Amino acid sequence: MPEIKHPQDAIVRVTRSCICGSDLHLYNGNVPDTRVGTTFGHEFCGIVEEVGPEVTKIKVGDHVLVPFNVACGECHFCKQGMFGNCHESNTQASAVGGIFGYSHTAGGYNGGQAEYARVPYANVGPTVIPEGMDPDDAVLLTDVVPTGYQAAEMAGIQKGDTVVVFGAGPVGIMAARCSWLFGAGRVIIIDKEDYRLEFARNYANCEAYNFEKDMDDPVVFIKKQTDFMGADCVIDAVGAEAAGNAMQTITGRKLLLQAGSATAMHWAINSVKKGGVVSVVGVYGPTDNLIPMGNVLNKGLTIRGNQASVKRLLPRLIEHVQNGVINPKALITHRIPLEEVADGYRMFSAKLDNCIKPLLVFPSSNI
Repeated sequence: MPEIKHPQDAIVRVTRSCICGSDLHLYNGNVPDTRVGTTFGHEFCGIVEEVGPEVTKIKVGDHVLVPFNVACGECHFCKQGMFGNCHESNTQASAVGGIFGYSHTAGGYNGGQAEYARVPYANVGPTVIPEGMDPDDAVLLTDVVPTGYQAAEMAGIQKGDTVVVFGAGPVGIMAARCSWLFGAGRVIIIDKEDYRLEFARNYANCEAYNFEKDMDDPVVFIKKQTDFMGADCVIDAVGAEAAGNAMQTITGRKLLLQAGSATAMHWAINSVKKGGVVSVVGVYGPTDNLIPMGNVLNKGLTIRGNQASVKRLLPRLIEHVQNGVINPKALITHRIPLEEVADGYRMFSAKLDNCIKPLLVFPSSNI
């Protein structure tokens, strides 16, 4: 049972939590310093049970969604809206800020795949769920929706652009869906699981292709699809566990000689047009990866990547959900009791039962 440790802490009784594709990087050993006893889970919402004496923005009884970023709101980076790079919540790191339930490389905070969670900086992150919003929608506003949206935002999409998304997991599907909001003229998503590709076609209204069945080489395929110019923007929504290249898989996923398999990054860099943009939201472990930097230079590419700044994006995304522009809960395919979370991880990791997004159901929640 977590306790108040700081005057700005809150204790939240969790009502919804999800298993994220990024959790699988921890589960499969791709992120270092993931310690025994750590509670995973960075996508959750719940009821405020207790607050510290300095908490003024939320109160006991509020139903809040909790962004995955642990952010102080006052440091140099938070004031720029870079809540994923808070300088106070993860003071021993020079890159990422604090993240709930995501190893000690992200601050060592316990996460929300538990009945209760301690939420630091409770005046900053936790956001009261608007009246009438389905909690199933709200929990996906803690990560999946803002990460997919920011992936499209960072891609610098111009009206009529061709956007390619590598990875048809929940974030990739959301990135494809949000690409239309920025004016894309054509959206292509690439994966190797047919059930995910079919889901993406229906949810994101995009083209979807299987890189194992529909093409010999994804880069050549994309070039052929774009008059040999390359895509205007490419989004890497895969990260450390990309399939498709034996050398990358062996060195990055089996031997851990690099920070995960960089296959999707290779494809992104090599399939985007000269002067194009590569947007990276797929998680890679610290710190080194084998990528074709010479191609980045010679093609004049812009590469943008970051953890999504959830708090910055929430007002617009809440409005999109309320207006029916985005339907987050449609991504949820499985509801798994908390006590069966181990089976949930196995199913999600092994891509069983056409699982797109698993939601954990809590015995103490009646919401």
